[in-house]
Amino acid sequence: MTGIFHRDDERAPNERPVPVVAPQRIAVETAAGSGTVPLFASSEQGVWDALQPDVRRAVILMHGRLRNADAYFRLAEQARAAAGDDARDTLLIVPQFLATADVDAHRLDATTLHWDWTGWMGGDPALGPAPISSFDVLDAILRRLAQRDRFPALSTVVIAGHSGGGQVAQRYAVVTHGETQFTAHGIAVRYVIANPSSYVYFDALRPTADGAFITFDEARCPGFDDWKYGLNRLPAYALDAMRGGSAYALEAAYARRDVVLLLGGDDCDPAHPALDTSCAARAQGAHRLERGRAYARYMRMRHGDNLNHRVFEVAGMGHDGAGIFTSNAGLAALFDAPPAR
Repeated sequence: MTGIFHRDDERAPNERPVPVVAPQRIAVETAAGSGTVPLFASSEQGVWDALQPDVRRAVILMHGRLRNADAYFRLAEQARAAAGDDARDTLLIVPQFLATADVDAHRLDATTLHWDWTGWMGGDPALGPAPISSFDVLDAILRRLAQRDRFPALSTVVIAGHSGGGQVAQRYAVVTHGETQFTAHGIAVRYVIANPSSYVYFDALRPTADGAFITFDEARCPGFDDWKYGLNRLPAYALDAMRGGSAYALEAAYARRDVVLLLGGDDCDPAHPALDTSCAARAQGAHRLERGRAYARYMRMRHGDNLNHRVFEVAGMGHDGAGIFTSNAGLAALFDAPPAR
């Protein structure tokens, strides 16, 4: 691997090849073409190659903007260990959404899907070898997990992410195509969204400093309501989710889904180096904690008792994925583990 950089290299930390590529693969086939994606999984035999009769829960954890799936797999293992017996029947899966530079640096197979540095966060189509959305990758994982001849005891699937991965989880929860295949089998699906920089809003309302919501002045930020911040200029995957329906139907389905929002009580630095500081993101609040609180109020205001979402703030926690997911709230969200005594 040739990704060695001079100490004066001023590129953002995510704009360089990853040091580690996950060892397992999943094939993704869509009408737009096909490709493969690396992933880590806790199945020693190869996650798709053998019967998994003891797996009752699957946790799919998304990495952040650094695409460091190896670190997130270790994090997932750490959280599972902290959950103890409540998680011993849990399969861990961490897909890796690679950039073009990663494929080049590691001389990966030509079938390997690759995006620009961050386009995968919003479900954008891959740059090659086919225009496949990162959300299509999650659909492919869910299709495999839905195979009862391989996973006969599976009862719960958790789709989770922190920071950039939290953005993936939140957007996918809004436009998912893959969840419906579990309904006939009685398999529950939960989305765990931790400390993302931004959220999808369903109209032009945005929060004010005093906690109210008003129609945002587009002149202050043209494109503030474009995807991935709103429902304008949707990518192909999200457009498919809207066909035959409406923005209201999309929102109502999202409101009914089992969604857990985890916020670090100290994730409140408006100058954090990985914070989205675009005007569209700043229209949602000054920092991650403020944006998360505002979005929770927004959804509660619009859906009241019909909202199937829960919000937990982890006191004293900053922008720390390991800390969030190994907290009592994080372990309960991922594994339904009871609080530590």
